[in-house]
Amino acid sequence: MHKDHYDVLIVGAGPVGLALALSLTRFMSGVRIGILDRRPVSVPVDKRASAIAAGVRRVLETLGLWDKLAPEAQAVTEMRITDSGTGDIARPLFLDFHGEVAPGEPFAHMVPNTVMARAMIEALEGKVEYLAPVEVKGFVAELGGGALTLADGRVLRAPLIVAADGQNSALRDMAGISTISHDYQQSGIVTTIGHELDHEGVAYEHFRPSGPFASLPLPGRRSSLVWTERPEDAARYQSMPADEVALRIEEVMGSTLGKVTLEEKLQVFPLRLKIARDFASPRLALIGDAAHVVHPIAGQGLNLGLKDVAALAEVVIEAMRLGLDHGADDVLIAYERWRRFDTALMAMVTDGMNRLFSNDIAPARALRDFGLGVVDRVPPVKDFLISRAAGIERGGPKLLLGHPL
Repeated sequence: MHKDHYDVLIVGAGPVGLALALSLTRFMSGVRIGILDRRPVSVPVDKRASAIAAGVRRVLETLGLWDKLAPEAQAVTEMRITDSGTGDIARPLFLDFHGEVAPGEPFAHMVPNTVMARAMIEALEGKVEYLAPVEVKGFVAELGGGALTLADGRVLRAPLIVAADGQNSALRDMAGISTISHDYQQSGIVTTIGHELDHEGVAYEHFRPSGPFASLPLPGRRSSLVWTERPEDAARYQSMPADEVALRIEEVMGSTLGKVTLEEKLQVFPLRLKIARDFASPRLALIGDAAHVVHPIAGQGLNLGLKDVAALAEVVIEAMRLGLDHGADDVLIAYERWRRFDTALMAMVTDGMNRLFSNDIAPARALRDFGLGVVDRVPPVKDFLISRAAGIERGGPKLLLGHPL
């Protein structure tokens, strides 16, 4: 093979791009993978953690990663949901999920981002070629393959090119794929806190007029916070002294975790819904945030991306084993069909939840609290919701079921 020719080129060295590379190299010997990124590929300095649903944990387990992640992961054993209005003193519990999709299998784990990145980079050592830092200046679909033109003038070719380059994907734009988008006029705030009391593996979701406030357990007396505010309020919190922000967090959480301290500065980002109209075009597949960005209300962002990986890896490896063109239109159409419905459903659910809960209108509160109470008392409905949130679905990709490709 020519030195500038690859079997698959992946643009984006985040966890989704790296997971795809690992899936392909683990189950297809001799495959040549090139990973491109604008920054050097290294373990990031990052105190944040990601929620990994049970189905996606099975993907990581099948890829041989989970044993490296488990010692530093925190199982989410329970989810408690409250609904709080402006000025409410009490925060009544309306919905309580005990987090097991199977005996001894929690529906989610919190995994530190640095731990995940390190495990993936170590697992890929010697199996892929990193082309970073580089800048991609052009993409074209040619007869028999796709071509990437780099800023230094090099042209790289592969039967399949994968865009894993984030929500502002340059490759998606180069391919002429438009998006459906909506600005929520909200900001997401992320930080890590230490707290006086043990969380006991319980995650809390406080629905407030400005948006959801989630506390997600980390190892030790620490939790990851993800909450939604109006942009002007988020900016104000970001400029406040850490001890004042900690007091505000304690007010929102009540006595749940006791005294709180901030372990890092607040990170603030705008919240938008953005779904690509197509997840594939000739010689190009979109995965992760390049294909879809949903509201963080259900913590499904990375899980959706790793589900993309499971689906794309399966159709690509199947084609390669049959000696077929693994970047052909029928392969990419199969991938897109597999992922379109699940993504649309999650976008609809998260968008609807945010609209329903991000207000303090009395009739709306009464309706949603009644609905939460009904769900809490109907075990089959709760079990269905848990399985969906956990990424467990019949007929899904093999990796989500814990089966090798």
